[in-house]
Amino acid sequence: MTNDNYTGVTTGTVATACSLAALDAIMESSDIACVKVQTPKKTLDIIIDECKRLSDVKAYAVAHKNPYNDPDVTVDLAIISTVELCDKSDEKSNVVITGGEGVGKITKPGLQIPVGDYAINPGPRRMIIKNLEDKIPEGKIAKVTISIPEGRKIAKKTMNPKLGIVGGISVLGTTGIARSMSSDAYKNSIVKQLDVAAASKIKDLVFVPGNIGEKLALEQLDVTKEQIVQTGNYMGFMFEEAEKRGITEFTFFGHIGKLIKVAGGIFNTKHAVADGRREIMVAHAALCGASHEDLKRLFGSKTTDDMMDILNEIGLSVEVSNSIAEAIRERCKQRFDLDLNVVLVDMQGNYLNDNMEIANCR
Repeated sequence: MTNDNYTGVTTGTVATACSLAALDAIMESSDIACVKVQTPKKTLDIIIDECKRLSDVKAYAVAHKNPYNDPDVTVDLAIISTVELCDKSDEKSNVVITGGEGVGKITKPGLQIPVGDYAINPGPRRMIIKNLEDKIPEGKIAKVTISIPEGRKIAKKTMNPKLGIVGGISVLGTTGIARSMSSDAYKNSIVKQLDVAAASKIKDLVFVPGNIGEKLALEQLDVTKEQIVQTGNYMGFMFEEAEKRGITEFTFFGHIGKLIKVAGGIFNTKHAVADGRREIMVAHAALCGASHEDLKRLFGSKTTDDMMDILNEIGLSVEVSNSIAEAIRERCKQRFDLDLNVVLVDMQGNYLNDNMEIANCR
């Protein structure tokens, strides 16, 4: 399908290929084994796993999204397109696209697709129309139904439930080509949380690094899942995007081992990008009066949890946590027009700093 192990095809490209194969099966009265799909980038040869003509006007085709070097939950997923030719009536387009089993439905505003419609994004819709429209007989329309049998199960591993997309996964793809470990694709997925929150006018948002932060926030704070925004490692990006949308006040909640990096001005917290946790911890411990020997012990520690044990032992854990939380607030104010309530916790969800607003805490 592609030239190397670092690129693959999107769900939108596979859905387009299946739609094209099904239409060809109707028009040519034969099953189709491979199709050429025009994507916005280039033409791709897509292998069809199964194709069957059901009648003179109806056929379906199945294809899988081939593996490539990326932890993509949709890899190896079977995608089905059923195409039926019908008499044209008042439809503006000669291609009508809908979803079937395993394709999610939109239930919240703020996304690219209106509430109530199937989560087949504009890019794949345009690609399906472009590849099919010139092959449809005069006076006919092609009704295209995309189904993903395992979509409902796979959706639990995606952002869809948080975004209010229920019943399955989304059919995605802007260029038709999926790139390995694409940071842009990941950013595009997480920023949708902000669009949904802004469109739904959700108040008192809580930003957390990831699933652990979300779990602890739900246990410790009086909030719902709809109020929680996961930033991943791209905290600076998400703060900037929040500011653009007028979201300037929220709680920043999470394990001190992740959030402490922001106190040092590190807004991409991926370990391979930057660390500095022990240096930041030692600096704040020194400001709070830790002895030279204790600073050496802190600097020799391997984890922030080990450092917090030492700070507990010498009676400085709360003071140092307060200092770090304040530094996080100041760093964010310097870079963004944001007013954050910072809540630092350990892996059990215990509060480490006491200068937070406690009104929304259980």
